[in-house]
Amino acid sequence: MFICPICKTRLVRTENEHGVFWVCAACGGRAVNVPVLRKTVLRDYVNELWLSARKSTAISERACPACSHQMTQVSVSQGHDPLTLDVCKTCEFVWFDPKEFEATPHVPAQEGAEAALPLEARKSFAIGQVETFGRIPDHAPAEWWKLVPAIFGMPVEEDVNGALRATPWLTWALAGVILLVNSLVYSNLPKVIAEYGLIPAQAWRHGGLTFITSFFLHAGVIHLASNFYFLLVFGDNVEDYLGKRRYILLIALAALAGDLLHIALDPHSNIPCVGASGGIFAVITYYCLQFPHAQLGFFTRFTYNWVRMPAYVALMFWILTQIIGAWQQVKGFTGVSALAHLGGAAVGVGFWLKWRKG
Repeated sequence: MFICPICKTRLVRTENEHGVFWVCAACGGRAVNVPVLRKTVLRDYVNELWLSARKSTAISERACPACSHQMTQVSVSQGHDPLTLDVCKTCEFVWFDPKEFEATPHVPAQEGAEAALPLEARKSFAIGQVETFGRIPDHAPAEWWKLVPAIFGMPVEEDVNGALRATPWLTWALAGVILLVNSLVYSNLPKVIAEYGLIPAQAWRHGGLTFITSFFLHAGVIHLASNFYFLLVFGDNVEDYLGKRRYILLIALAALAGDLLHIALDPHSNIPCVGASGGIFAVITYYCLQFPHAQLGFFTRFTYNWVRMPAYVALMFWILTQIIGAWQQVKGFTGVSALAHLGGAAVGVGFWLKWRKG
């Protein structure tokens, strides 16, 4: 439940084409997270706001609608009338008092190309899109269920690297614990993340316990679902090859290395870092190096086709995106910890060099 920091009443969840935000029916104030704000307000303006918030030590009198922590007060202009806004660096929410949101420089509205078409042409266009999406893409796998994760951009394991020698109980158990923990805290997720996420500037909170608790917490359904999927798809083969002891050591050391790299290169951040991504990225890296010619399938929505590539090629693309993401993270443009991913990948490489021959 999100609470208005002015009226202390419950905010109303609202959604439009740009995303979800929360509005106070009493005073008209609203809470918007930074990713949604970037879709509605000029990007340079939002970037200045967020970078200033990360550096600011000015404490606002407003409490965050999500986690109830005191927000940071930030002045921003970017060539427009100056505004003093309230930002929660933990939840990445910006609070707008009445009429403040309307005073920000908005992205100019653009009509879609199909809006200029006659009504009948638009109908034909829509029908064609539906028919196209209803087709099974060429070269798609025979198993229908593999199309489901593929549509959401997930890689699909096309061939099995031989039969598993043992049931991957450890992978299943770890995935189950992660799912259970997040299900239990979901209704109070922002506050739990604020309390038990790993904050680089306060790395030894709770005696260092957050190094462990942050691994099991995830920032939302999409974050949880993607990590859950990657762990199940790649973890069984890696567990089977390494054995359970080496496998759990791989994940534990990779998660720790990812956290330490995050802290080392972004030590003043007060944004909680959560998720098993560091450990899972080590699993992905080890899989792609140990089974370099395993075929991974990807569904491309631009061409509506099925693309296959060897695992080692996919790994090169992933590493490249994480290097770019790490640069964006250090510059303050994203809250995704690509540094943790790279730290985990480094451990994955180390384990492969040590135990690539079994």
